[in-house]
Amino acid sequence: MTYLHMIGPWQIIILITILFLIGIIPMLIALIDVLKNKFEGNNKIVWVFVILFLNIIGAILYFTIGRSQRIKNK
Repeated sequence: MTYLHMIGPWQIIILITILFLIGIIPMLIALIDVLKNKFEGNNKIVWVFVILFLNIIGAILYFTIGRSQRIKNK
């Protein structure tokens, strides 16, 4: 059955899956990076909450601001 060049149900499912993966992968990478590194004071828990509650925006904020707050290993 054709939908006269309309988006079908499988295309919608694939689109939703792709958008979900685009949102979840940077969030997981940011969470792993936060948990593997050391931060001063309560910065680590703050970044975990920012990433979890703001999802993709939180991951972007962490990669632009948070990575510079890590304690450098010597």
